[in-house]
Amino acid sequence: MTKKDITVQIKGGLDARPGAMLVQIASQFESSVYIETENKRINAKSIMGMMSLGIAKDAQLTVITEGADEEQALEAIDKYLSVAE
Repeated sequence: MTKKDITVQIKGGLDARPGAMLVQIASQFESSVYIETENKRINAKSIMGMMSLGIAKDAQLTVITEGADEEQALEAIDKYLSVAE
């Protein structure tokens, strides 16, 4: 299991389009991918879960990956969330 705290740099946060893109990125990997924020933990491969979080720009969240390609999954998600658009 790998875990990393990330600050969301995407302009507008993870609303519909950026949230869907994060789900697509997470779904490319075999590993389980979870997002934790405040007291919620959701499956990052679930669009409904992502929409329920309402993550804004500059929000702090924790990405947790577990599985065969966990490091690659974490790196890809970190890269996506950390690059300001």
